[in-house]
Amino acid sequence: QAQLVESGGGLVQPGGSLRLSCAASGFTLDSYVIGWFRQAPGKEREGVSCISESGASEYYADSVKGRFTISRDNAKNTAYLQMNSLNPADTAVYYCAAERRRSFSTLQTMCTRGLKDSWGPGTLVTVSS
Repeated sequence: QAQLVESGGGLVQPGGSLRLSCAASGFTLDSYVIGWFRQAPGKEREGVSCISESGASEYYADSVKGRFTISRDNAKNTAYLQMNSLNPADTAVYYCAAERRRSFSTLQTMCTRGLKDSWGPGTLVTVSS
């Protein structure tokens, strides 16, 4: 059964850092676009960042550009989101998701609409002093 599981969330002070991991089982990630999404209470889901199958291309939402870095290790079947300079507005449940591209779509398009094939259960990130 194809599964994604996030880890690494928690409580962090403003200005701090966290690294989220997204581990896949039941399928290999190297043929999939991977994305990180977040949803804060009372807000719509936001596409934070996506990375292409090989890792050569990345997309970031304006709200995290310059602070967050997405990466992947296909040999470990895992993707990561390094989050630096966190602020309270980053508080949300963070989800990773995967999609195998079936037609040409840009990372921005895919990240904006959400990925279709698999989603993890999410991990909570709380930024507070």
